[in-house]
Amino acid sequence: MKNLLVASTSTLHGGDYLDYLLDVLSAHFASANNVLFIPYARPGGVSHDQYTANAQKAFSKIGKQLVGIHSFEDPIKALENAAGIFTGGGNTFVLVSQLYQNQIMAPLREVILEGIPYLGTSAGSNICGLTMQTTNDMPIVHPPSFKTLGVVPFNINPHYLDPDPDSKHMGETRETRIKEFHSQNNLPVLGLREGSWLEVKDDSIMLKGTLSARVFEKDKPPYELAAGSPVRIN
Repeated sequence: MKNLLVASTSTLHGGDYLDYLLDVLSAHFASANNVLFIPYARPGGVSHDQYTANAQKAFSKIGKQLVGIHSFEDPIKALENAAGIFTGGGNTFVLVSQLYQNQIMAPLREVILEGIPYLGTSAGSNICGLTMQTTNDMPIVHPPSFKTLGVVPFNINPHYLDPDPDSKHMGETRETRIKEFHSQNNLPVLGLREGSWLEVKDDSIMLKGTLSARVFEKDKPPYELAAGSPVRIN
């Protein structure tokens, strides 16, 4: 049974790391005193150790110990023995490259499907989709594949932004880029706004938070999914 929280972001404007989710995380990781952290996305190029230490500050507020997967000699065994898993945000290209390089993309999927409590934020949420091709990140490394965990039946676009009607910038909007993705691909895409998250319980997916999400399907007009609604996209 899948048991995931798939959040658009780790930090809301003006808040501290994961603060807006702490009550939810306390319940989500209730049975896990120690949580395995996957720091591979390295936001801003921060080291694995520093990223783990930064994330630990948030988890200490709910009485949990965070342990970086990079500190284990065998990352596959670390996954198999974990009581809970958190994959943090950063650069999705770097994250996916490291998951493949360390040969843990498939083992991570397996433990998630077995029901381990999983939290993903930003890049860590992006990899829950079928592919990473709707990330917003710069391709600073070349992963061996765009295929990701596929533990939800669609792609995710974290940090989804609506067009600003007052902006004089004439460049591409997020919606334009997702439509461009659909000129070459058939996979549905969920645009997840800041402060929103998906609660995945086995085959049930619920949109949580206060904001709606935007759903994109090839050759169909995009539409809004209200907060608190079940997500049924195939």
